[in-house]
Amino acid sequence: MNNLCLAVLFAAGALSAAELRDEWIDSDTGHRVVRLSRVPGESQSLYFHQNGFTASGDKLVYENTRPEGPPGERGLRSNRIYVYDFNRKESELLVENGGRVILVAARGRRVYHQRFNELFATHLDTRQTTNLAELPARWRVSAINCDETLGAGTFVEGGPPIDTGGPRSSWFDRIFEAARPGGIFLADLKTGQTRVIHRGTNWFNHLQFSPTDPALLQYCHEGPWHKLDRIWHIRTDGTGVRLIHARSIPMEIAGHEFWSPDGKTVWFDLQVPRGETFFLAGVEIESGRKIRYPLERDQWSVHYNISWDGKLFAGDGGAPNMVARARDGKWIYLFRPQPDGTLKAERLVNMARHNYDLEPNVQFTPDGKWIVFRANFDGPAQVYAVEVAKAGS
Repeated sequence: MNNLCLAVLFAAGALSAAELRDEWIDSDTGHRVVRLSRVPGESQSLYFHQNGFTASGDKLVYENTRPEGPPGERGLRSNRIYVYDFNRKESELLVENGGRVILVAARGRRVYHQRFNELFATHLDTRQTTNLAELPARWRVSAINCDETLGAGTFVEGGPPIDTGGPRSSWFDRIFEAARPGGIFLADLKTGQTRVIHRGTNWFNHLQFSPTDPALLQYCHEGPWHKLDRIWHIRTDGTGVRLIHARSIPMEIAGHEFWSPDGKTVWFDLQVPRGETFFLAGVEIESGRKIRYPLERDQWSVHYNISWDGKLFAGDGGAPNMVARARDGKWIYLFRPQPDGTLKAERLVNMARHNYDLEPNVQFTPDGKWIVFRANFDGPAQVYAVEVAKAGS
C-alpha cells in the first residue's frame, strides 16, 4: 500500500491506535487473531515470499513507519525495522532508518536490508549492523541465497525512473511497455563486489533464491501477466536460463510464484484463462511434473503460501474488483491437500473491512501453528497472526 493510500485512511477517520484490537476470536470462523505490532505508527509484515522468521520461530521481523510527519516524508528514510519476540510476546526496535527489508536469514539470524544504495545485515540478537556493499544508484538487492554468500538484484540502464507513487493502474503498463534495458546482478556479501549475470529489455522482478541450492535463482518477467511468460530460473554463473511454465492458451496467466521449503517445487497462481478457471499450481524442478489444485472463484487469493513442513497452504483472499471478481472472497484461507488432488478450504479470518490495496501477504510460522498477515481492517496497517487451530480445540 503506498503512502498516499495510507494518508487517505487517516484522513477518512480510521481508528486511532487506542482503538485497535489486540486479540479476539473471529465470530465467523472461531479462530483466534492477535495483533503483533503493538507499537506506534503503521506496520507491515514482509512480502509473501520474503522470509520474516528465524528458523526456530522465536522472532519475526516487520517494517514500521513513523507516526509523525507528512506522508511524503515516509519511506526509505524513515522506515524502522522491528523484531517481535514470540516468547516474550513483545516487539523491540532493531534498526532506526533501516530502509527496505530484503529478508531474514532464518538460520543465520540476520536481517538483510538496503537503505538507498547501501546494503546491510543486522544480527537479530547482537543488533550489530554490517555494511556489506555500496551499490550503484538505483541498483536494488531483493534476494539473499541460502548460505548467505550472495545477494541478487535488478537494475535499469538509461532514462529517468518511472513514477510509481500513484495507483498501480497508472504506472504498471508504462514500465512494461517502456522495455528499458537492464538486468540481474549479484553482490558478493563478503567483498561487496558486483557482477551482472543476465541482461535484457524485460522488466525483471520477484527475485528468489532456492531455499536449498545457493546457486539457483528464480526471477520473473514482470508486466501484464497475459502478455508474457513469467517464471524463470538462472544459475548464478549466468547459465541454465529456463522457463518454468509456458502459457498454453490466449489470456492464460501464471504468477506470484514461490518455492516449496525443500526447494523441489515452484508454486504459483494459475488461471486458464484469466479470471475464469483457477488453480494453485506447481512444477517439480527435476522432473518437470505439473501439479494443479483447482480452486473456486471465491477461494482465489492474491497470494498463496506453504507451511515450512510442506503440508498446508494458505491464501489471503481477494476483493470483488480483483481478477477473480469474487463475490465473497475477502478471507484469510487455510488449504489442506486431499488424496483426490483437491484442496479442502477453511476460512480463518473475515477480511470484509480490509482494503485490499494493502495486500495481506500470508506467511506460516515455522511451527505451522499460526499464519502472519498484514491488515488495515481496524484503520492503520498492522501485523496480525491467526491461529491455525480453532480456539479451544
